Amino acid sequence: MVFSFFKKPPQKMPERPSARPRAPDAPPIVRTVTPLVEEVKPIDPLPDLEFTSASIPTRPAPRLPESEPVDGAEDLDLSDLDFDRHFTESSVMAIDLDPDGDPVQAEIEQVVVLFANEQDAVVGPLLASLVEVYHGVEGLRFWRLYFDFLQVTGDRAAFDRLGSEFALKCETSPPTWNPPQIHAVSSASRPVARSFVLQGVLTAESAQPVVELAGLLKRKTPLRIDCGKLISCDDEVAGQLASLLMQARRAALDVQLENAEALVHRLRERLIVGQAASEPTWLLLLELLQQTSTQEMFEEKAIDYAVTFELSPPSWEVPPARLAKSTPAATRPRDEAHYFSGSLKNCRFEELESFLEGQEQPVLDFSGVTRMDFLSAGQLVNRIAPYKAAGREILIRSPNHLVAELMAVVGLNKQARIIVPKS
Repeated sequence: MVFSFFKKPPQKMPERPSARPRAPDAPPIVRTVTPLVEEVKPIDPLPDLEFTSASIPTRPAPRLPESEPVDGAEDLDLSDLDFDRHFTESSVMAIDLDPDGDPVQAEIEQVVVLFANEQDAVVGPLLASLVEVYHGVEGLRFWRLYFDFLQVTGDRAAFDRLGSEFALKCETSPPTWNPPQIHAVSSASRPVARSFVLQGVLTAESAQPVVELAGLLKRKTPLRIDCGKLISCDDEVAGQLASLLMQARRAALDVQLENAEALVHRLRERLIVGQAASEPTWLLLLELLQQTSTQEMFEEKAIDYAVTFELSPPSWEVPPARLAKSTPAATRPRDEAHYFSGSLKNCRFEELESFLEGQEQPVLDFSGVTRMDFLSAGQLVNRIAPYKAAGREILIRSPNHLVAELMAVVGLNKQARIIVPKS
């Protein structure tokens, strides 16, 4: 037997109102019955109505507030160009990738824009993941970007490891290590280098010259750094100088050290082999030898550093400026091309006007360019577009794959013929 614990209480029937006697003089109640089906009268048809756009009320479009003109905005007029891209106010170089488009192209654009924005810490891991995701012809584009990225950033060890993995997965020979070429540039086209003097005794409390030097290097200003009057510096300043000079050298900036021999001599006398102290000053000495001395002298002090601190010393790297001087004249460019080198940032290419006017078929050589930012790519489009409209053909030669893909993003491949070297 099942007992219900939630038994509903019995519902009470509603009480009927008690009948009241009708008054003797009240009229009798007459009830009428309405028939269930009534006669339906036909409805007159509606007249034909015509709607036109003029008859639909419209609301005036909201008036947007006028914005103030931005200084220099007229120099980058890209309105007449068919970029086939979407530009927004996004935080990544103002490019909005189309999610419904080609996913491979979207990934390519993300990589090259991040690289142009100098976000190398993001680009490396991103490319490492993309070569694992994409295969075949699509994957080969990411492999090429990855190899060029490692060459630009100078990571030879990672480049060699990647070559072995590439040969195994793609069953073909990997590209060879070939850093950006350094070309001889005529003194007429070379910008005038600014002279910067390091002098006196620099300490953490009087390090304003180091701050100024860092600002100039960040703007990639061509510099001639005179070290002859620098008597001494403490370890903190020495570490800062060593870091700045190393970054400038690896970025192939136009920086020349002058009268560094006297400073090298003072530092060598100050440091004692086997006494593990003043490591930043040791690093400054090695960087100065890296840029101004021979490989033998550098390696001699590198061994002393390793013995003193029981650490692996920095390795010898040929400075780009010295590589250009040691290049035989027969291998230097002899054609009439206009050569670019280093990192192109905030460039307006004013010097190109006379070159483009004076050449029947202008050639722009990018084999020495490590990186180009988005603004410079847009400015280059502006410089070339009028000549393309006039029927002139301009050739862009030997950019690395990262720069070439950025050129395609801004539509430069529609204004010039771009030839990328085979890898």
